[in-house]
Amino acid sequence: MSDKKKAVVAAHDHPTHVKLDRSDMIIRGFTYVIVSIFSLICIIPFWMIIASSFASEQSIRATGFCLWPKEISTFSYELLLRSPDQMIGAYVVTIGLALVGTAIGLFVISMTGYALQRKDFPFRDGIMFYIYFTSLFSAGLVPFYLLMVQTLNLRDSYFAILLPLLMSPWLIVLMKNFVKAIPHEITESGKIDGAGDFRIFYSLVLPSLKPALATIGLFLALGYWNEWYYSSLFLTSKVEYRPLQFHLYNVINKVASLRNSVAGSNVVLTTELPGETLKMATAVMATGPIILLYPFVQKYFVAGLTVGSVKG
Repeated sequence: MSDKKKAVVAAHDHPTHVKLDRSDMIIRGFTYVIVSIFSLICIIPFWMIIASSFASEQSIRATGFCLWPKEISTFSYELLLRSPDQMIGAYVVTIGLALVGTAIGLFVISMTGYALQRKDFPFRDGIMFYIYFTSLFSAGLVPFYLLMVQTLNLRDSYFAILLPLLMSPWLIVLMKNFVKAIPHEITESGKIDGAGDFRIFYSLVLPSLKPALATIGLFLALGYWNEWYYSSLFLTSKVEYRPLQFHLYNVINKVASLRNSVAGSNVVLTTELPGETLKMATAVMATGPIILLYPFVQKYFVAGLTVGSVKG
């Protein structure tokens, strides 16, 4: 082996480390400091919510919110978990709606975005105009309520929550822009091999949309997880278990109503009903589980946000 080849092999087996000069080290250190400060700014408010949820109502009123509770109390969590079957049922309903709605929504939105991007689809401009139009104008609450209750007969049904959040114009447009990054030659190659439209979509297009599916799936899951408005409109007392956010909302309202009635009747309670600490506890109960989802989709989520930002 010649000396030149030996040098190349040695360089490959023992890669040299680039030595940073002082300016590069200063810039890198400054970047680490800025990122660390920004991370603390994001973490401290959430930690304050957790600490305040374990504080007593008296300490919150005396010293305000702080990073560590002056007097530890779990009374707010005891109120929330006083009916464990209702809380467990609320979690089950919310998780079920999030899983089913996200899966169906991803499938429908991805097919819609793919069809609207196909150049050989003759009605794509008209349908796209209809989607844009519905994103700008709506009929209002009363026609929507009559449609769901009288026409579709979905009162006291979980479908009244599942269907409205299944698709949105913004998510369809977002998926349509994602599909633009897929070369049209992939579709043409599938046609040459004799594959149908659905086979092309399922086997060739859908695997290329992982970043888009993760990004839009996260938006759909967050929408179902945080939903409470449609529950207040269409779910009455006949429904045994309600979504988590609406259940926590009812607990806060009941405690606030009880506080006001006790204050108006001049009755002294042995244990003061929580107000602010209960709100913090509901925030922890509502946001804690969904935060665990983000690390699993972070890689695809970041990649999805940057798709199409760099044109090569």
